[in-house]
Amino acid sequence: MSANGRHLAHHKMTDAGISQTSIDVFLHYYDELAAGATGLIAEADITPLPAPLRWDDIEIDDATARDALSQTVVIRLNGGLGTSMGMERAKSLVEVRDGQTFLDLICTQVRDVRTKYDVTLPLLFMDSFRTSADTLAAMTQHPDIAVPGLPLDFTQSREPKIHADDLTPVSWPDDPDLEWCPPGHGDLYASLLSSGVLDLLIEAGYRYATVANSDNLGATPDPRLAGWFATSGAPYAVEVARRTAADRKGGHLAVRRHDGRLVLRESAQTAEEDKATFADEKRHAFFNTNNLWLDLHQVRDTLQERHGILGLPLIRNVKTVDPTDPNSPQVYQIETAMGAAVEVFDGAVAVEVPRTRFLPVKTTDDLLLMRSDAYTLTDGGHLECVTEVAPLVDLDEQHYRRIADFEERFPCGAPSLRQATSLTIHGDWTFGADVVCVGEVSLDDDGEPHALADGTVLQ
Repeated sequence: MSANGRHLAHHKMTDAGISQTSIDVFLHYYDELAAGATGLIAEADITPLPAPLRWDDIEIDDATARDALSQTVVIRLNGGLGTSMGMERAKSLVEVRDGQTFLDLICTQVRDVRTKYDVTLPLLFMDSFRTSADTLAAMTQHPDIAVPGLPLDFTQSREPKIHADDLTPVSWPDDPDLEWCPPGHGDLYASLLSSGVLDLLIEAGYRYATVANSDNLGATPDPRLAGWFATSGAPYAVEVARRTAADRKGGHLAVRRHDGRLVLRESAQTAEEDKATFADEKRHAFFNTNNLWLDLHQVRDTLQERHGILGLPLIRNVKTVDPTDPNSPQVYQIETAMGAAVEVFDGAVAVEVPRTRFLPVKTTDDLLLMRSDAYTLTDGGHLECVTEVAPLVDLDEQHYRRIADFEERFPCGAPSLRQATSLTIHGDWTFGADVVCVGEVSLDDDGEPHALADGTVLQ
């Protein structure tokens, strides 16, 4: 069945006009999947990452930082639809603070560095086939961001979802778009190459890239890191941060025993018997922030040597063809992780950064926290926590997971969380204006909807 499935997948991608590089990459991983690869990384095959260089210990003068930034481009991964929050458009278009979206704040951060260091600092988004149109439409509100001769975005590839039982491409006439999926953010490298953007950037004089998820507003284009990376000579750097109990599900870096290379292990690459050690934040003390620094020359050389296929570890993601219908057929989405390329490049390094460089918004829990007064927004587009430890927010998924339901229950904005250590909501609660949470706040579910009056103090 797998030979027939391979042929059908190849044919489907060719008919859809997918680039040959992207097809070759997909078929490489399809063959691994058909051969029984699971992408699992055993605990016995790795050792914990030793303490890396710390951001606090880096000393870079302004001239070095400016020179590095003058050769740097900002790339933001922007292919997600925010399906975890019930969205059907680019997640970066969600309002975060004061009427401003992720995209707006990213543009503000780029402008801030451009002004302070008098550099061009291009901004490019890696969009998916589902987010490109929305993103480019929103970018018309930021006409100063575009750099002449460079695009605002490039589109990552797409690939067919594969039936889990016979490895043939899925057919779903009710919604043909659901037959396709992005190949994970590990597609960054092949998409840079096949789109021509990698060559274009290098020809325009750019040597380095700082890459991060568009929903991580902590990953600003940092001058200190730019200067350090440029002077290090490293081809590739990963920003890591200290793990806490809240980071047990996130991927971590480790050292592979047989060759001493850095590797990234995600939860989907961990066998059940290794789950406890994977989650042990004392053993594996550093997690991957998915903030990367790339030497574009060395990335291009490596891609050309490998004919566009970096050979990143496979991630076999088990889904249903319709993510909203658990009874629809089970499929494999063949994915790779962008940070897994750390094992490909000789001399790749890790650098420990402060937690402030990792502020992802994956759920409405995170979004409520960012909108609250526990954070302030600077003129440069930086979100800064004003409490010693950020409060923990846990909202009832039934009533708050979808962004529309979330907005309906906070019509006057987020409650004050500056004096709170946690906010846990069970049930259906709608918040009036100027609600204040103090200490550990928990609202219980009695089966009825509730409305909190303006000015309510919860403690």
